Amino acid sequence: MLFKYTILYVDSVADTLKFYESAFGFETTMLHESGDYGELDTGGTTLSFSSLKLMEDLGKHPAKVRAGNPSFEIAFETDDVPAALATALEAGAELVQDAEEMPWGQTTAYVNDNNGFLVEICSPVAAGLTLAN
Repeated sequence: MLFKYTILYVDSVADTLKFYESAFGFETTMLHESGDYGELDTGGTTLSFSSLKLMEDLGKHPAKVRAGNPSFEIAFETDDVPAALATALEAGAELVQDAEEMPWGQTTAYVNDNNGFLVEICSPVAAGLTLAN
């Protein structure tokens, strides 16, 4: 089995793709001509966006994101969390938690994207540390 992609439901796919390009440096690999579906190149797993309207048209009933009450987070790894955080904030991300060193040797910061989804910006876990399974 291969984890291929994650799809987030948003009001505007095009605006979301532009935000992720500016905030996190990802490249758009496709935007359907309808504007209702698009994908980003994020490495091994594709991050996709579908419009809430399309999901409704397909008979699904997605809930809108509630920024103050997240049910999941997306995490992006970088060697320079403070710089990546600054770039995301300049692009319009909303600060949730400033960069902070964790006891397990990882630096993390949290922002909400332009839709209100929680995004973690994190460094690799310090070398030599193993996390319990």
